[in-house]
Amino acid sequence: MQNVWSIAGRSIAVSSLALALAACQSMRGPEPVVQTNIPESYTASASGTSVAEQGYKDFFADQRLVQVLDLALANNRDLRTAALNIERAQQQYQITANGQLPTIGASGSVLRQDTMNSKPVTSYNVGLGVTAYELDFWGRVRSLKDNALDSYLATASARDATQIALVGQVAQAWLNYAYANANLKLADQTLKAQLESYNLNKKRFDVGIDSEVPVRQAQISVETARNDVANYKTQISQAHNLLNLLVGQQVPSNLLPTQRVTRITANNTIGSGIPSDLLNNRPDVRAAEYQLSAAGANIGAAKARLFPTISLTGSAGYASTDLGDLFKSGNFVWSAGPSLDIPIFDWGTRKANIKVSETDQKIALSDYEKSVQSAFREVNDALAVRQNIGDRLAAQRRLVDATNTTYKLSNARFRAGIDSYLTVLDAQRASYAAEQGLLLLEQANLNNQVELYKTLGGGMKTNTSDAVQYQPSTAERKADAAK
Repeated sequence: MQNVWSIAGRSIAVSSLALALAACQSMRGPEPVVQTNIPESYTASASGTSVAEQGYKDFFADQRLVQVLDLALANNRDLRTAALNIERAQQQYQITANGQLPTIGASGSVLRQDTMNSKPVTSYNVGLGVTAYELDFWGRVRSLKDNALDSYLATASARDATQIALVGQVAQAWLNYAYANANLKLADQTLKAQLESYNLNKKRFDVGIDSEVPVRQAQISVETARNDVANYKTQISQAHNLLNLLVGQQVPSNLLPTQRVTRITANNTIGSGIPSDLLNNRPDVRAAEYQLSAAGANIGAAKARLFPTISLTGSAGYASTDLGDLFKSGNFVWSAGPSLDIPIFDWGTRKANIKVSETDQKIALSDYEKSVQSAFREVNDALAVRQNIGDRLAAQRRLVDATNTTYKLSNARFRAGIDSYLTVLDAQRASYAAEQGLLLLEQANLNNQVELYKTLGGGMKTNTSDAVQYQPSTAERKADAAK
């Protein structure tokens, strides 16, 4: 029996090796041609080292916000789910990697045979065996392992992208809460001023100096201000609710900003670095790259299905018709043998699977190129806002000064009886709108700094000293993950 197995095994091994050498070169499809068209520079200037190299504790200036970010990274449910997805992908990779190793199991059986022409016979068997271990000549199992590894790395990168997005969302929600409070205070001040005007106009009407028209005009302004007060109270509650959701728990009141925030980052200038750094700093781009690599591995697995599948089974143990004699030396038995699954005619299913895998790779390539293009677009959009926000703020502040002065002069002329109340009303509305516009621009300026930090890939590190200066290649990341 041993000689038969040796001859059969050598014959299959030699034939398989010859087929493998002929097929290895064609098993893997051509490498996809990636057209990312990385620009040499960004459309707007932002010189200096990219702020993505900074940890969020060094980038953000307000320690209350830093503590809120710490709470969010510890309790946010989306981030927790992303971390659990990594664990799942890691175990899935381990399962696939184990497919390259033989499975050994113990077995035991009792068989009783009873026929009409002979006395009953009972046989006992116990042993260890290898069940259907596939000889991976064509790289099918290896390709599936590569696919699982790429999927695991893509999942890890997706978790990093979730963290970066969370840092940006929490910072902007925190600013929304601050500026909702600032707008509420402005609306309260305006309401008080409008009530004073209303009372003055009512007195003038009561003594017959003016008609009822100024009274009703003043009342319109009062009710408009009251509506704004109620609206901003609603915005404060909504901003608080969103912040609690992002953080994953109730945010302590001492960490909430109750006044306008004038500075969000400790940086005087915000550098964007060189464009090629973006591909390393953005985990969503890396995730798309891993998905592209996983699609390539699927092509190899699909092509391997065109070739015969060779599996080995074997066992060794004891067999006896007497349970008491089962483990005696003369009862040791063993068996081994290969099995061969040769595809002959399947109506083109295997070839269609290859076409599907190749199409999936093209889709993954398109998604990767789109992710790169989207990353550059987001950075350029943020830089475009950054380039002009200073001029807009300066102009808005001058507008606020001009409208406030006009309002004061108009109010003085009205009280002196020179102008009608309509002039005061127009000036007050212009002043209020200018103050609201300034708050909106100040918030937009701070949100833009957060957005630029996020789009450049910042927010992964806690402290700047934790930042890794050397960025490993994709192959090195795979090697580290496979250890």
